[in-house]
Amino acid sequence: MGKYRLIVTDNAKRDISKIKKSGNRSDLKKIESFLEEIQTDPRSGTGHPEQLKNFDGEVWSRKINKKDRFVYMVFEDKILVTVVRALGHDLDK
Repeated sequence: MGKYRLIVTDNAKRDISKIKKSGNRSDLKKIESFLEEIQTDPRSGTGHPEQLKNFDGEVWSRKINKKDRFVYMVFEDKILVTVVRALGHDLDK
C-alpha cells in the first residue's frame, strides 16, 4: 500500500502540544506511533483503530488512554490522512 500524505489540523496541534506540556510520555509515544502508522495504513495498527459511524466520509479513532482518542479522516482518493484531534473522546467537544 502507498504512503499517505499527512495533515495535522491546528486543533490537533494544540491537543498534542497540551499532551507534551503535561509530561505524559506514554500518551506522546502512542501519538508518535499513530502518526507513523497512519501514513502507511490508516485502517489498522495499534490503538484499536475504529471507524466512527454517523459521519460523512471515513472518520477513524484510536485509543490513546481511557478518556482521549486520536481522531483522523482518511481521503482515499487523495491518498491523504487529516488528523483532527488528540484530546477528548471521538468528536465530543
